[in-house]
Amino acid sequence: MGKQLTEMLKGTLEGIVLAILAVRPAYGYEITARLREQGFVEIAEGTIYALLVRIEQRGLVDVERVTSEKGPPRKVYSLNTEGRAALDEFWANWDFLAERIGQLHEGDSRR
Repeated sequence: MGKQLTEMLKGTLEGIVLAILAVRPAYGYEITARLREQGFVEIAEGTIYALLVRIEQRGLVDVERVTSEKGPPRKVYSLNTEGRAALDEFWANWDFLAERIGQLHEGDSRR
């Protein structure tokens, strides 16, 4: 990923993680693995864990501690009502921006 893409991703990563959790609950490493499956290979696990702490503090997810065969219990995150509302707002903002950026891109005479 180039620097510009990395910067753009920082502004959308929370919404992307909320979208992943909207599909099904997951723990931090699972979320990182899903992101990598989608091509976001350069996102560090630490970035995801820090983001999960923030969205937990903001009350956007519910957290359940689940025993693990490999070490301490895992924190499994699931989207709650507040998180669903934040995700809906993210998608509305995304649609607005994507439409406007698409119009600018189509109007670019250098293409």
